[in-house]
Amino acid sequence: MRKVISVFGVEPRRIGGTEMFARELSAQLGACGWHSVLCFLSEPTGEVRRFLELPNVSFATLANSTDGGWRASVNLFRILRKHRAEMLHLHFVGLLTFYPWIAKLARVSKVFFTDHHSRPAGYIPRRAPLWKRVATRVIGFPFTRMLCVSNYGYECMTTVDALPRDRFEMIYNGIDLSRVNPRIDAAARFRRRFSIPEDRSIVGQVSWLIPEKGIADFLEVARQVCSQTTDVQFVWVGDGANREQYVKDAAAMGLTDRVTFTGMIDDPLGEGVFQAFDVVCQFSRWEEVFGWMIAEAMAHHKPVVATRVGGIPELITDGESGYLVDRGETKSMSSRVMELLNSSELRARMGRAAREKVERKFDLRTNVSQLIDAYRLKSSDGRASDSRKLANIDPLLILEDKF
Repeated sequence: MRKVISVFGVEPRRIGGTEMFARELSAQLGACGWHSVLCFLSEPTGEVRRFLELPNVSFATLANSTDGGWRASVNLFRILRKHRAEMLHLHFVGLLTFYPWIAKLARVSKVFFTDHHSRPAGYIPRRAPLWKRVATRVIGFPFTRMLCVSNYGYECMTTVDALPRDRFEMIYNGIDLSRVNPRIDAAARFRRRFSIPEDRSIVGQVSWLIPEKGIADFLEVARQVCSQTTDVQFVWVGDGANREQYVKDAAAMGLTDRVTFTGMIDDPLGEGVFQAFDVVCQFSRWEEVFGWMIAEAMAHHKPVVATRVGGIPELITDGESGYLVDRGETKSMSSRVMELLNSSELRARMGRAAREKVERKFDLRTNVSQLIDAYRLKSSDGRASDSRKLANIDPLLILEDKF
């Protein structure tokens, strides 16, 4: 079988947006008669591996893919030659690496790159200096296609003018709507697991516990909201190097019994996280290029209060499917959270609008079929793939027939 190698510069530690994308991509590649090689920083294990395993999937490991150095390049060359890959797709690695030229040396016919990177707070896209544009065009010459996951990302990448504009394409990240858990007991199980009283509404954020995700702002919002009502619990789902400090900060603010740090949850969609939340927040301070967790919350009919940064406004329609607030404006954040907590009708109306928007723009199956189009694959019988057909059928059924 012809092979596509997808390199992800992440650890496959949970069933999140990257893992769901990888599985859907593999399924649709299988429908076209192609083999999918998933290459992570480490090999997936346990539930994550079982989730990713399909008949046309194999795994590889490129432990140092994010540094882009010679050792990583040599290891990538070995992987490409071992699998005799016809196509390479790079995710969550730097743009300026030797990888595209390594792929050409390994006789890979097409090289794709997807920009998943958020920008620093206040970042303004500008045309790069001449020497940077020249260097980038030389290094990036082998790239077949540059993919962006939001219009914000597309504007950032094309404004730099480092590569020809006609080589860029925008394809949104997506959510696997088939994994949105409809079971009514999921929320109750989540509450029992973390000892959250049934009479408390839950305001939650799912993210890494790092300053860029606005955790300090979320704590301040918790303080302000809890000074107005006792019927609410603030929940953080995620982990990070700063977790211990944030726990101390919460205690210093007198919030110990009003906040819950769950740590990493292997499968947020499957373990009732979003079902349990009444209001979801994402108070990012940097320029989020997309906002996977926002889309996941919206898919669960949840209203989201988020900062007006990066690509987030492309997900949330302010006042319709959620609220947008300015970065660091904790008073506005608290006000919007209270509005939603005080009105179940408002939460339901915004939740419906949120779900409808996800179905229109962020359906994983539809968006991966656009990527398959960009690949310009041919099936085993030599015919080009038809993304319209792939979007309307279950690729796993085809896989069962083929293998």
